[in-house]
Amino acid sequence: VQLQASGGGLVQAGGSLRLSCAASGRTFSTYGMGWFRQAPGKEREFVAAISWRGSSTRYADSVKGRFAISRDNAKNTVYVQMNSLKPEGTAVYYCAAGSSWLGFEPNEYNYWGQGTQVTVSS
Repeated sequence: VQLQASGGGLVQAGGSLRLSCAASGRTFSTYGMGWFRQAPGKEREFVAAISWRGSSTRYADSVKGRFAISRDNAKNTVYVQMNSLKPEGTAVYYCAAGSSWLGFEPNEYNYWGQGTQVTVSS
């Protein structure tokens, strides 16, 4: 499966963005999906995950209550709605697909998108 992330940009602290990740291939609905982010000089970190049917989700503590992951299997797309953004949320955001259940480690995912830059100004 090939993944294409989009929707990043520059936003002020407290603002919102919605990232999208479009997938190619007819097997999208069989994969669990995740969002990760990587800031300069830091390791890639888990943001959110959603099960293949969309019935279960998992969030990093740092985004819980502010971010919401969702998916539309008919459109082969996964989203993350990001509200109340903070400057420490500045990073490249990546979507990923894998067969693990709500995986939170990068090595649990087999396919990665190219990333989209999110910059939160203070």
